[in-house]
Amino acid sequence: MYIRTLTSADAEIYRELRLQSLRLHPDVYLSSYESEMKMSIVTTRIRLEPSDDHFTLGAFDAEEKLAGIVTFFRESRAKIHHKAHVYSVYVEPGARQQGVGRRLMLELIARAKVTPGLELLNLTVTSSNFPAKQLYESLGFVCYGTEPKAMKLGDQYLDEDLMVLMLVPEPVPEQ
Repeated sequence: MYIRTLTSADAEIYRELRLQSLRLHPDVYLSSYESEMKMSIVTTRIRLEPSDDHFTLGAFDAEEKLAGIVTFFRESRAKIHHKAHVYSVYVEPGARQQGVGRRLMLELIARAKVTPGLELLNLTVTSSNFPAKQLYESLGFVCYGTEPKAMKLGDQYLDEDLMVLMLVPEPVPEQ
């Protein structure tokens, strides 16, 4: 297994895995399978082009198959430029329980830590997604709140936990 930054050249394989994530887990993502199906491959290529403030990582197995993804997006406005977000974490079912999600997150965190001026990473996770919450907590993310009824899927409401990882230690007040 190896991890690398995806580029526009990876649009087709990324799209396939992204659509799978939305089809199999509609309760986990804000986007829907139907809306992403309508998105052109050109739009996907544009979104995948990495920059200093956003990138998508892909985990590839020994057969060079894309097995997992995660996206980093830094805020661009001056007052919130110290924050970034983790989006679209997904590991395909055949690659789960092998540390793929952990490796993707560790690589994203490592890159975030060397980003000048970046102080924290935010993410949201469906409150009932215990495996994901356990992973994030094991990496140092802390839940700082829950948004009730954050998503509505059919007639069902889903809460989301808001989590943060402080990349810069809080200063200790002088006594």
